[in-house]
Formats: sequence, C-alpha cells, structure tokens
Amino acid sequence: MTTRPVEAIPEALRQSAQRGFDFAQEQVRRLITNHPDYFPLFTVNGKWYHQSEAWTNWCEGFLGGMQWIFARRNGDAWWRERAEHYSRLIEHRKHDTSVHDMGFLFWSTYKRWYDLSGDQAVNDVVIQAGRTEALRFNEKGRYLRSFVAPESCFIDIMMNVGIVFYAAQQTDDRNLLRIATEHCLTTRRYLVRGDGSTSHEGIFDLETGMFLRQTTHQGWRDDSSWARGLTWALYGFGTAYIFTHDERFLDTAQRCADFYIARTPAHGVPPNDWEEPDPIQPYESSAAAIAASGLLQLAEVTREPERADGYRRYAHTILTTLCTPQFLAIETPGWEGILKHGSYHQRKRLGVDESVMWGEHFFVEALDTLLDTRS
Repeated sequence: MTTRPVEAIPEALRQSAQRGFDFAQEQVRRLITNHPDYFPLFTVNGKWYHQSEAWTNWCEGFLGGMQWIFARRNGDAWWRERAEHYSRLIEHRKHDTSVHDMGFLFWSTYKRWYDLSGDQAVNDVVIQAGRTEALRFNEKGRYLRSFVAPESCFIDIMMNVGIVFYAAQQTDDRNLLRIATEHCLTTRRYLVRGDGSTSHEGIFDLETGMFLRQTTHQGWRDDSSWARGLTWALYGFGTAYIFTHDERFLDTAQRCADFYIARTPAHGVPPNDWEEPDPIQPYESSAAAIAASGLLQLAEVTREPERADGYRRYAHTILTTLCTPQFLAIETPGWEGILKHGSYHQRKRLGVDESVMWGEHFFVEALDTLLDTRS
C-alpha cells in the first residue's frame, strides 16, 4: 500500500476532541469512584447505577478499555493501576463459553495491556480468549454461533472474530485461522446484502448447515438495516482484512461504510434502523461512535487515496457532531455518562436514548485515534 500524507486535523476539531476526551476521563473517574468494581451497560435517566435486565453479559471490557486508553495517552500511574485492576476482575472469563463476546472483553483490555507492557502472561490471556471464542464454531454451517442459540449467527461477532485471528497468528494455529476466515466468509455471504446493508442475525439448519433466513432482535424488522449491526460489520471486516489481507474483506468493509455514509444524515448520526419509517428516537449515538472509529481504521488500509480521504473526513464529521453539547453530556447537569442519545435494545426498551458503555468506549477510542494524528 502506498503511503501518502494525511491532511491535518482542523484545529477546531482537535480542540473539541481534546475537550471531549478530558470530559470522558472526568466521567469515568467519577463512575469508578462512586461505584467501584461495578460494570454498567447503560444509564437510566442519565444514571449508571440501577438494576435492569442485561440480556447478555458482554460489556465488562469497555470500562477497563477506556482506562487503558487514558493510561497510555497520559502516562498516569493512577489510570494504569485502575486499568490493571478492572482487567483482572474479568480474567476468569477467558474460559467463558456462554457468550460470543471475547473480543469485546479481552481485546479492549488485555490486548491493550500487552501492547503497553509486552508481558507474555498478559498476552496468554488474550490468546486463551481467542481459543475460547473459536469453540463456538459450527462446522456444518461454518460460523461462530451467537449466545442466543446454536443455529444463530450475529453480525456482532464480526467485532469478536479478530481475537481468533490474533490467537491463530500468535500460535501459528492453522485451524484457528481457518475458523476465523470461514466465519467471515459465511457472514459476508449471508448477513451482508448487495447494497452493503446488514442483517442482525442469520439462522442455519443444524442438521445440514444450510442457511435458512435473516432475522433481527434489535432492528425494526427482519429485512431492515439495524445501524449498530452495520457498524460492527464495517469495523469488523476492516479488522479481518488487516489480519488476512483478503481483498474480499476489504471490499465488504467498504460497502458497509458506503451504505452508512449514503443513508445517514449529513451530521453523521443514524437512527436505530434506517428503514424504520417513524423512528422512536432520531439518533443512535453509539452506532455513530463505532462508525467513526471503524472509518478511521478503514481510511488507513483502503488502497484508494480518495476513498481514504472520504472515510477520514466523514469520521471527522461524526466526531464533530458527537462533541457538541447535543450529544456530549458536558452541559447536562447530573448526567453521568459521556455520550447521550445512545440505544441498547429498542424492542426490550433497555437503554433507549441513554448513555451506553460501548458507545462511551468507541467514542473515546475514536478521539484517541484522532488526537494521535499529526497536525
């Protein structure tokens, strides 16, 4: 890939990003001070601490992940100590076979820890998590099954398959590489549509492995386009391309990115589902945060300079919007989250128009990437 100069970040955006990053640190510090060792998923009326349905346990890596980002950027010993502590709290889950979220849990935490420390014992945790994720592989259907049922494959798993690629790379395990690659190819064939939109879930026949139908748990209807699911694919296929250099995965990531840009309003923040005629809420800020981080990654790996510039500029547009007080809770007294107007599970009425932990994490990640870009 030919390298080329990256255009400077507008100074106004850099200042907004730094302001948002600093505010994120304040909010996370307050959260872990007021509610130590607590792993929230979403706020209720802007408050983190509450008793609500979780649906599944997949968010425990995002809080520690943000702490690792703060520790790396600031070199702050307090953040480093907290990041290690929150990571150790979930180490036992490296053997957890009940969820499909090993990447969310351990790429966010232990992989960042290893990148900073070079400690092989820390890396071994990441590798074990990747091996555990691979145990979900259905040989007949050639997919990693979701937590919901053996016949179910979620688009979300594209954000977790990277940890299987990593375990394969670190151990030279060709079977792990096969599993990760085949899952991506199955997802590409059955869950990504020709226009670049995605289905939330695919259902397979357990006897034959035959694909049966597309469905959804969190979108408007089975044939619609759930925004967060598409951003998982945009980011996840970009990551798969980085590990494999398989042009099919780059093509898929780009088609998802192009769909997002074409269907989203100019400010860069989509609704929960693009096909829903009268959305309950006009914004799903967590999908926008994931898209921003995924687009910044994609801009670095795409082979077309004009396309790279377009992805980078659109990511800047998203972050410019998310850093305004309409979305950033910096001028909302009493709000405990970072980003407002996120949504967890609209159908179950969980975390709708609230702060959500993955939205916080990927927003901070995107800001960190942006601030790393040279002026």
